Amino acid sequence: MSISRTTLVQAFDSLLQPERFKDYGPNGLQVEGKADIACIVSGVTASRALIEAAIARRADAIFVHHGLFWRGQDGRITGWMRERLRLLLAHDINLFAYHLPLDAHPEVGNNAQLGRVLGWTADQRFGEQDLGFAGPAALDGAQALADHVARALGRPVTLVQPAARRIQRVAWCTGGAQGYFESAIAAGADAFITGEISEPQAHLARETGVAFIAAGHHATERYGAPAAAARVAQQLGVEHHFIEIDNPA
Repeated sequence: MSISRTTLVQAFDSLLQPERFKDYGPNGLQVEGKADIACIVSGVTASRALIEAAIARRADAIFVHHGLFWRGQDGRITGWMRERLRLLLAHDINLFAYHLPLDAHPEVGNNAQLGRVLGWTADQRFGEQDLGFAGPAALDGAQALADHVARALGRPVTLVQPAARRIQRVAWCTGGAQGYFESAIAAGADAFITGEISEPQAHLARETGVAFIAAGHHATERYGAPAAAARVAQQLGVEHHFIEIDNPA
């Protein structure tokens, strides 16, 4: 069974509502391919490796969190950008990308899905555009929390651990959301989880007594794209495959 590209655009836009967000790049259909779609491949980033894997799967569309085009980037189609576009155009593959809309969705978004993986349900949103999630937890301390996150994600994490205290409330925001730490502190979190850490956050953690865990940009954002694409594929009756491209970041 196949559907039209227009139907797929409408389904993704209806689910993720990109018009609600001020973002760093275009959301939605970034590269136009064939008009009829029977197979969707989802992944985190529109890398050449993902595109080549989608070609091998005979995909008609790729759905990702990190697309090709970002505000402020070099607009020339050379080098790695030329090769990614060449592969998409040569194989007539549609590329869909949703950045902040995929982070924010309350059910299939990156933050909601990370909460599911870690066993938490958000009862509060915080930060710019309400991208941050927060909810109750029950752990003996920051090290126990870091161990839990590492086990759930299958990778080591970076923990900045202030004075020992029981973790009763956690806040999280996937990817490069270290700038949301102060908003998480203001929201009453005992610990904050995101993908990356920058120099200022270590000092803030020690000075405020709120633990900071950096669990990997890719590692925290690998759940939203397959959840959203699977929902739409099931709704429309087309094939879907999630392809994991290893990334240590």
